[in-house]
Order: sequence, then structure tokens, then C-alpha cells
Amino acid sequence: MITFSGHAVLLDIEGTTSSISFVYDVMFPFARRELDNYLRDQWGSSALIQVIERLAQDVGFDSMDVWIQASAGEIPAMQFVRDAVIDLMDGDIKATGLKQLQGLIWQQGFETGEMRAHIYEDVLPALNGWTQAGLDIRIFSSGSVHAQKLFFRHTIEGDLLSRFSGHYDTTTGPKRQPESYSKIAAEFELPTSEILFLSDVPAELDAAMQVGMQTGWCVRPGNPPLDSPTVHPAIQKFSEIELRYKHRGGQPARWP
Repeated sequence: MITFSGHAVLLDIEGTTSSISFVYDVMFPFARRELDNYLRDQWGSSALIQVIERLAQDVGFDSMDVWIQASAGEIPAMQFVRDAVIDLMDGDIKATGLKQLQGLIWQQGFETGEMRAHIYEDVLPALNGWTQAGLDIRIFSSGSVHAQKLFFRHTIEGDLLSRFSGHYDTTTGPKRQPESYSKIAAEFELPTSEILFLSDVPAELDAAMQVGMQTGWCVRPGNPPLDSPTVHPAIQKFSEIELRYKHRGGQPARWP
């Protein structure tokens, strides 16, 4: 059980609001399957060029042209980019460019209805209760902001996007670095102590705790076991978060 009297909740997605298996067994295979078609159909488009520019920066080059000229050799540029993306996927690398590209590919899957995002059954009631209580709910995920919005717009529980007032990805900073959480708290315009961060990854929770956020470790079915103990309070469902009295604007309020 977590007792929380702050004003904001920051959520991870994978292993927190949604199952790891949906991401790894449905979303990632879809992106891999459709990669070649997307590159062929979108090659030269402004959206894909921006993604490749970011991929080049992710691997240490100043631009797409410099990356391809220095590394592709005789390999056609499209094939070179395709092979580089597959390598990043195989390594499960949290590269910003890769996440942006996956989001663009996933858009078709979500919008055609081939994919509907998994949501744990306790998530929607919690989101509704927190919204009614006036909490500011936002997302911080390694998936791109574009992908996050697609995900919550197309869930098995319907369109949940309106429940969230903000989204953050690795363009804000790495999820295991305290500075990322300081930046997010500044966006909330709240003291860090007023924000509860929920994740299934203790290293992310450690980073948030270092800047003063309250934390909760999500123990969901299918999440990997910990190698060592964690100091973060564990919950199996969001219903295990108890909201308490909090004065705001000089007036007392009781959370439902």
C-alpha cells in the first residue's frame, strides 16, 4: 500500500500500465515486420529523414549524410539504414531515433485496428479516480511521445488519451538519470515531493527518488524478478494507492 497526498502522478508504460508481453510479443514484431515496407514507401519523406538524422546522432555522427558516407560503403543507403535499425532492435537499444521510427510504423497498426494496446484492468478506474481528484497525470516512457499517444488512443479500454496532460520520452533525458526527473518536475510546476512516479524498473525509481519524488514499484504479472532488494514500496495494482487529505489553494480537499 502507498499513501499519497501530492498532486501529480507520473507513469511508466511497459510493465506498469500495460504488459511487457504486449510490447515484446505484438508491438516489436509488428515494427520489424513492417520495417522494409515503411522504408520503401516513405524513403525521402521529411518524417523519415528526421528520424534518420536522429539515428545518426544516436550512433555518434553529426548528420545522416556524414553517417551514411562514413559507414555505408557500397551498401545502398536504404539497405544500410534498414540493417542499422535491425541491429538496434536486436540489441533492444533505447535509441531515440529507433523509438521515433517504431512510433511511425506502429501508427498504421493502431489506426487500422490490427493492434489495440493492452491495459491492466485496474488502470482505467485509477485514472478516472485520479482525474476526479484533480491529480495531474503524465507519462514518461522510452517510447516516443508520438507512440505514447497512439498507444493510449487505441487501447482495449477505448481512447484514454484525454486522461493525460503531458508526455515525456528520451528527448527529455534518460530514464535512469535524476536530471530527467528534475526537468519533468519543472514542467509540472510542482515540488518533486508532490509527484508520485510509478514504474517496474527500480533503477528508474532510484533516479526519481534522488530528486525527491515519491515512488512506487509495480509488480505486474510477467515482469522480471529483481536481482536485489529495492527500497521502493511495491504494489500489484493501482488500487493499492491510497489518496489522503491535501490542502491546495488554502482549501482542504479529500481525494475520493
